[in-house]
Order: sequence, then structure tokens, then C-alpha cells
Amino acid sequence: MAPVLGVSLYTWTSIIGVILAGISLGNYIGGMLADRFASRGTLVVLFVLSAAASVSILWTIETTGVITDLPLPVVVQVLLAFAVVFFLPALLLGTISPLVVKLTLSDLKKTGNVVGRIYAAGAAGSIAGTFLAGFWLISTFGTRTIVWGVAGLLLLMGLFIGRGRRRLVAVSLLALLFYGGLSLFVWSRDILDSRCLHETNYFCIRVHPDDDDPRIQVLTLDRLVHSYVNPDDPTELRYGYERTYRNVLEAVASPEIPISAFFIGGGGYTFPRFIEVTYPSSHIEVAEIDPGVTETAYEHLALPRDTRIVSINEDARRYLAHIPRDRRFDLILGDAFNDFSVPYHLTTKEFNQLVSDHLTEDGFYMVNIIDGRQGHFVRAYVSTLGQVFEHIYIAPIGGEVGTVDRQTFVIVAAQHPMPIGDDASIVDDASIVDDASIVDDASIGDDVASAGDGTLSFPQSLRDAFLSQAEWQDYLDQGTVIILTDDFVPVDNLLAPVFSDSGL
Repeated sequence: MAPVLGVSLYTWTSIIGVILAGISLGNYIGGMLADRFASRGTLVVLFVLSAAASVSILWTIETTGVITDLPLPVVVQVLLAFAVVFFLPALLLGTISPLVVKLTLSDLKKTGNVVGRIYAAGAAGSIAGTFLAGFWLISTFGTRTIVWGVAGLLLLMGLFIGRGRRRLVAVSLLALLFYGGLSLFVWSRDILDSRCLHETNYFCIRVHPDDDDPRIQVLTLDRLVHSYVNPDDPTELRYGYERTYRNVLEAVASPEIPISAFFIGGGGYTFPRFIEVTYPSSHIEVAEIDPGVTETAYEHLALPRDTRIVSINEDARRYLAHIPRDRRFDLILGDAFNDFSVPYHLTTKEFNQLVSDHLTEDGFYMVNIIDGRQGHFVRAYVSTLGQVFEHIYIAPIGGEVGTVDRQTFVIVAAQHPMPIGDDASIVDDASIVDDASIVDDASIGDDVASAGDGTLSFPQSLRDAFLSQAEWQDYLDQGTVIILTDDFVPVDNLLAPVFSDSGL
């Protein structure tokens, strides 16, 4: 469902609620069936119907696009989409346990033992299924093939239960023959194709040419367009936040001076490649948790196999926590927030302290986040950064802050003043450009700043792009601010209004 609906508080809440509701109603109906029609025949029928309902997912999932086009609140759309796809299979599977209890129970004195064993077996199966799916099945076969296999397994179980009874065996065999014929149809029509280039443990990964410019390759993770990549020109930056990254970097670092950069998230490797090309002596590390994303960048987005970019397929926080404390970077750049799916542990005060510990004395942390008109998340995120960093700079992309339903923010944090925003005219001889003298551009002409042995591009627009301290304080005062910690980090709740306002 993620390629259509994304991953958010609403989608997790909806799938859990729908499945539990289906199982609960199924248990209730199964109890009534057990009292009136308890037999192996009834159980076989329920297994066959459950198999059919499971297969139906492969077709009903195609209706979710229609549902999301209905003129309904987004919460209702998401809930309805999950209900259409998963409620009936959950209900039918829920009818089985009460019948199994009834057929197994032969002595009322052993009721507790029988019920306990059956539900313990069910729980064990759930645990095994969870581990198998998460650690192996999904990345090996893909979700659609798993659904198809579950349906076949249910039919086989029905055949096993009906053994020794000719009619039941005949019904089950006919069902299996029908399943086999349907399998040929499904495979011939590519119904099991997930529409993903790679379906990994983390994302449905897709790559396709841009509709407006076929030179550009578009990387989509689940339903979010994550990166635009020009395989022939790594310096082309399509996203506004990436161009802001570039402007900030050019304001503080000369291409002649090597920098050490650490990226939290790789995606299409757009900005790591930009630094590799424009700052050729730099050291670049990328922590990309999904090996499939990195491999996709190699295979389809022109990331050379012999690149100087070092990729670490590990959670960025875990990686930073385990490298030596004296390992420091001039720039740490966060690009791991996928649409409204935010890794909570990368937003907290404790993580910000970890980032600060691994920055050089003149280094800085740069990150982009998404929020909307109400700004609950950006207020909390920036205020939390302020618990660790002395200087914070905020640049809203694509409109005035508080006026856009879904807006990207570039945030820069450092322990020293930066030549951007209110501090764009500072004299800073302690930046990472070595002996750089960043002076007020009004004194040396438009769009130019002097820096040591070279000249840096220093656009006036860089000052204008960032909110002044007064503007930020005014925006901060418009809402309640919370500090995000490892013990209290309600990011999904803070972003829920954005999801609702911007739709799907």
C-alpha cells in the first residue's frame, strides 16, 4: 500500500485497526458457526474462502487509486482503502480459530488447556510469520508473491483437514486445480509484478525518466519522488532545497580546500555526487540504511562503482554512535526524512548532541524537513536543535512560511556564526575554508565574497532565503513548542495536520 498511500501515522493506525476489527468480527462469527455447524467440512470451506479472500487483495489493491480520488477527508480515504483491501480476508481468517477450538475440545475439564494450546500455537505462528516476512520473505519474493503463496498454503491446509472424506477431498482438489489455473493466468498477466524496480525491506524503489525532461532520471521511494538525477551532469540540482545546500556550501567552503562530509541518507546520491565533482579533494561518507537504494544508484543513476563516496548501509545514528569520538566532519547533512515518514530517532536532542560531537570546531549540520501551515513539527525540530547548537538558520522553500500546505525547510545548525541569514555580513576567519575572510557583500560588490586564496560565490539571495531571527521568533510564538527527546518524540502526531491538509 505504501506506493499509493505512503507511510504515516494514518496508514499505520488504519491497517492495525482494520485488521483487528476484521479478526474480531471473524472471531464472533466463527463462534456462532462453531455452535451451529462445527465440522471438518465447515472448516475446509472457511480455509478455501480465506484463500480466495487473500487472493482478492491482488485485485482490490488496484482500487485504492480510485478511492483516493473520492471527495473525502484524507483520513477517511486511507481508512476506506485499507478496509476495502484487508477487512474481508482478516474477517474470514478470524472465523477459523473458534471452529478449531470447538472441534478439538472433547472434555470440558480440559477447556483451558485446549484453548491455551491453540492460541499459543497461533501466537507462535504470528511470531514466525513476522520474523520470516521482515527478515527474508519480503526482500526475497516481494509482497504480492507472498500473498499468492499464502493463498496456496491455505488451500493445502484445507485439503489436509479434509483428508479421508471424498467430498471434502474433491472440493479441495478442485480448488487447488482452479488455483493452479489461476496461477498461470496471474503469471501471464504480470499480476504479481509489484510495479517496483526493487522491493526491499524498506521501500518500493522505482526509477523512470522525468516526464518533462527525459535526460533526468527520477528516483521514487514508495510514493515520494526522492531524487532527480542527471546521469550526464552530476552538478545539476533540480530541488530547491538542494540549490540552497549548494549556496550555503559555496558561502563557506572553497573548492580548492578539501572538506569532510557525512550524509544521513543517500537516496539518489545527488548531493554527494555534487560535492564529489565540485570539491574533488573531499572525503564523503554516506549512511544509507537500505542497500537496495545504494545498488539502484549504481545500476540506474550513474553512481560510478569506483566512486570516492564511501557508502555505509547502516542506520546513521548507530554508525555515528560507534565510530571514535574524535572522528569529526566539516559537514553533516541530513536527508533521511521520507515524505511524512520521519525516523524519530534522528530528530531528538540526544541525536543532535551526537551530531555536534562529530562536527569539527567550524563544522555545521544541514538538514531538510517537511511541514505545513501549522508548523508544529518545524517549531519542535528547530527548538530541539537549539538545545544543542548555538546558531540556527531556517530557510523555507517554495513560499512564505506558514502559507503552504506542504513545505520544505532547509535548516542549518552550528556552534559558531555562519555567513548566511542575519549573519551574512559577519567577518569569520575561522571557517572551514582556511583563513577565509567573509565580509559584507555590500563592501565588495554584489554576489561576491573574498576567501583566502580564492573567490567564493556569495549570492545576496542567500541572506534573503533565510528567516531573520525576529521572523523566526515571531513564527515560534504563534504555536506551542515541545522539545523532542528519546523518551518523548511524537513526530507523527505533529505531522498529522500536514498529511490531512495536503491530501495524498
